[in-house]
Amino acid sequence: RIDDLLARTRELGMDAVALTDHGVMFGAADFYLAARQAGVRPIIGCEVYVAPRTRRDRDATLDKKAYHLTLLARDVTGYRSLVKLVSRAQLEGFYYKPRVDRELLREHREGLVCLSGCPSSELVTTAQQVGLEAAEAVARWHADTFGEGNYYIELQRHALPGEEETNRQLRELANGMGLPVIATNDVHYPRPEQKTAHDVLLCIQTGSLVSDTDRLRMEGAYHLRAPAEMAELFGDVPEALANTVAVAARCELDLPFGRIAMPDVELPAGMTAGAHLRDLATQGLAARFGGRIPAEYQERLGYELDVIEVTDFAPYMLLVGDILRFARGRGMLTAPRGSVNGSLVAFATGMSDIDPIKHHIMFERFLTVGRKASMPDVDMDFPSDRRDEVIRYIVSKYGADHVAQIVTFGHLAARAAVRDVGRTLGMPYGDVDRVAKLIPFRAIDPFTIDSSLQNVAEVRQLYEADANVRRLLETAREVEGLARHASTHAAGLVVSREPLTEHVPLMRSTEDQPVAQFTFGTLDKIGLLKLDVLGLSNFRTITHALDLIAATTGRRIAPQEIPLDSAEAFGILRRGRTVGVFQLEGEGMTRTLRRLAPSSLDELAALIALYRPGPMRHIDDYIDTKHGRRVPAYLHPKLEPILRETHGVLVYADQVLRIVVDVAGYTWDEADRFRRAVGKKIREAMETEHLRFVERAVAHGMPEPTAEEVFRQIEPFADYGFNKAHAVSYAVIAYWTAWLKAHHPVQFLTALLETESGDTAKVARAIAEARALGIEVLPPDVNQSESTFWDHGQAIVFGLSAVKNVGEHAVAALLAARRDGGAFASLEDLCARVDMRAVPRRALESLIKVGALSALGERNHMLEGLEAALKRGRRAGADRATGQASLFESEPSGPPNAGTVDVASASDAERRRWEKELLGLQVSPSPLTEPTTRAALLDVTEAAIYALEDGHVGQTLTVGGLVAGRRGFLTRKGDPMGVITLEDPPGTIEVTVFPRLWQKVASQLSVDQVVIVTGKVEGDESGYRMVAENMYPLGVGARPGAPAAPGKTGGTAIGTAGAAGSRPPHHV
Repeated sequence: RIDDLLARTRELGMDAVALTDHGVMFGAADFYLAARQAGVRPIIGCEVYVAPRTRRDRDATLDKKAYHLTLLARDVTGYRSLVKLVSRAQLEGFYYKPRVDRELLREHREGLVCLSGCPSSELVTTAQQVGLEAAEAVARWHADTFGEGNYYIELQRHALPGEEETNRQLRELANGMGLPVIATNDVHYPRPEQKTAHDVLLCIQTGSLVSDTDRLRMEGAYHLRAPAEMAELFGDVPEALANTVAVAARCELDLPFGRIAMPDVELPAGMTAGAHLRDLATQGLAARFGGRIPAEYQERLGYELDVIEVTDFAPYMLLVGDILRFARGRGMLTAPRGSVNGSLVAFATGMSDIDPIKHHIMFERFLTVGRKASMPDVDMDFPSDRRDEVIRYIVSKYGADHVAQIVTFGHLAARAAVRDVGRTLGMPYGDVDRVAKLIPFRAIDPFTIDSSLQNVAEVRQLYEADANVRRLLETAREVEGLARHASTHAAGLVVSREPLTEHVPLMRSTEDQPVAQFTFGTLDKIGLLKLDVLGLSNFRTITHALDLIAATTGRRIAPQEIPLDSAEAFGILRRGRTVGVFQLEGEGMTRTLRRLAPSSLDELAALIALYRPGPMRHIDDYIDTKHGRRVPAYLHPKLEPILRETHGVLVYADQVLRIVVDVAGYTWDEADRFRRAVGKKIREAMETEHLRFVERAVAHGMPEPTAEEVFRQIEPFADYGFNKAHAVSYAVIAYWTAWLKAHHPVQFLTALLETESGDTAKVARAIAEARALGIEVLPPDVNQSESTFWDHGQAIVFGLSAVKNVGEHAVAALLAARRDGGAFASLEDLCARVDMRAVPRRALESLIKVGALSALGERNHMLEGLEAALKRGRRAGADRATGQASLFESEPSGPPNAGTVDVASASDAERRRWEKELLGLQVSPSPLTEPTTRAALLDVTEAAIYALEDGHVGQTLTVGGLVAGRRGFLTRKGDPMGVITLEDPPGTIEVTVFPRLWQKVASQLSVDQVVIVTGKVEGDESGYRMVAENMYPLGVGARPGAPAAPGKTGGTAIGTAGAAGSRPPHHV
């Protein structure tokens, strides 16, 4: 942790410290910026890996082990040399480790100080394994390469075996060659007491136990040593310590971070970026209004263009606009998300289709005159299957060495830290799991171990009462929050004017693409342009649905032409049919949507903004006001014009800015700084802003108690509140999906299934939704199916590629044969006409099992006769190819036809099992797909199994589903109990049935039975579970005296284990 390192450095009275990670520079920029702020001189370096031969050699015997070498940047030139070395090691020399070689060291040596390295260096290894004469040659090469005064022989003292003999040899070599020695300290943790935690972290990284005797461990001390400790260790070599201080003084970095290096954009001859943007915006807005721009729009456009020009962001707007125009020119559905939709310039130039004046969206949330330190964010959405096409365009436009993706890090959260530490300590899984589950799960502002100890009584009690738990939590606290792994940011790109390796080190992704080693936020701080290029699956769905509609109706609909006031679209939402609807899926959101009963885009936008951790508590007020059950109340008359459009409820972050401007007299720049300061949750900054706001609000006529209450209400929104432009852009996409579902449900759900075909649970959910809307979903069929899902009249047909073991070549061969010769008449006909070299027997068996050949015969019969059919089909195909088909016309059919083989037909259970195995879900009719069963389930249950979410954990609910499995076992006391697996595709949940209830239900409970269960929902990151309190078959109801599902009538139960409680129903 950089902050811990710097705090310890200052605590020890040192004014400089170096960061030299192994082979990477992930933390270099953050370290530099934090150190400068802390008043510590940052020394940026890297302990590079050096290939034993060259970076291109990759022999497992000769090249697997690399040497270590320490390099420090003296100045900006040295920093850039280091960045290039680290980048080329990653991009050109990676073999187990990112490796440089002597060629690269010679090429990028300027501005660097080279230290000979730790015990794994080439110098030490050569001295120990070959001898001092050979080691002298190594030292001579490095001294000559880096130049006089830039190569030091490194001495370390970590109490390792043989260390003093090594140091004696190194001093002898240095004296003989006239080279300076330097004392260094290999630091892996700031404080001595963190040694145990570091050892545990090593075990986590290597999958070892602390108790393992043959694992990787670091003997000796590797903490940050105090100057006095170093003086004592190296008292016999004072010149080494003097050189340490001297080298630190020579490393005086002043990096040009924070100066925005915009890539060059193409401009007409003689025009500035500002003038060109002004022309494009004026012409574009005139085109939108048929040539006559209303005065209000002219005034707003001029104001925005002036702000953009003053802040020098015109090149940025042109760059983003160019990317969006490219995509639209290739027929892609595109849109920016976020605050840019509050810009009339974006609307005028075609970047956005949202009119900010019509939707009352402020520009200042996007950009103010005072914002020059960082770029405003413009997140660009493209269809998920065409994002790579956009990235290729950006690379071709600005150059492959100017564009890269961006690294992101996964960190050890509290629960993961507890589990990982518990495993390395060898603690019983159950004990560790119990502690981990006590740490509450919260996606926003997640619980830490410290906050859990403060707020969760059970955690605190275990910590105080159990020494093992105390050791577990204290050790986990040391590693909590540390980076666990690096991956590629899902959307981020960085683009620079100069080659990226002038500024930022690169690495290679698993997809073989260059990736910047600095994170999104860090790149922003150092002044590089970052772009969010997002692949949105909903855009893929919308695009495909529009293609299907065009193919069916002959009319091509553009999303922008969709009317925004369709009663049918809002009807879909009011009924809670939200599967596939952007941003509005999920049981909790759906329930709220039905209560709201939206009738306008503005209400959709407000709901999307409100359904978040901070504003969520205001949802009831918003809904009640909309329906006339509540009269809006305003703390002060000045707030009414700001909050009137949202029924007196604070909904958008924009309203916070408007309040501090109108109520307390802030300028827009001050309001933006207020938002940023309060949003960062820094206590000192928040208190300063609190006092300033109250003082200025009072000065503008607001009573102090009212001003205090206003601040109390607006403070959370600075962090959690959606800006209105973002909410409206989301609402538009949500509405488009709802409109398509309402007016073209078959095409929309076909497109949704195609988009989500790689996710079995989502496919099952979409199929259930289609059936609920009365749309038939047909299983794969070799005579009807295409490669993927397609619409067939008022039905949806599974694609052949959805079947496991059926590859693209097999699908292509089947479709080609059907296209050339029509529908297949029999299994033998298929085997004769299809190129069976592309269709392995296993693929054909899978197609038969899922019912794709059911029109040609019964599944088991075809499986039994498959070998004979393949033989005859191959022979017939070969004969036709040689013109000899007539030779066998009079020959009897030989083996029985696949349709008449004497074998039992596949049972319903077999068919369901095959479908689940090979399709991932069941498509044949089952009790759950019967309309009467679905209606009955909806009538007696409170939530669908597939719709369970975190908000249900701890609640007692009634659910229903098909018993997919059951198992009984004995408790420690010998009492029988059981667990059943309950399915309502795509959801599955395990239900624990304790002895009292199990005794009543076990004998009557069977697989494939539809049952209703009332019980308490449990859950964690592994999924949801239930503990049953009551259980009965669908259609029977609860027995007299037992608790019925809330609001339902009684009947006879399989059994009950206690009261289920009473809650209002909330069907899905």
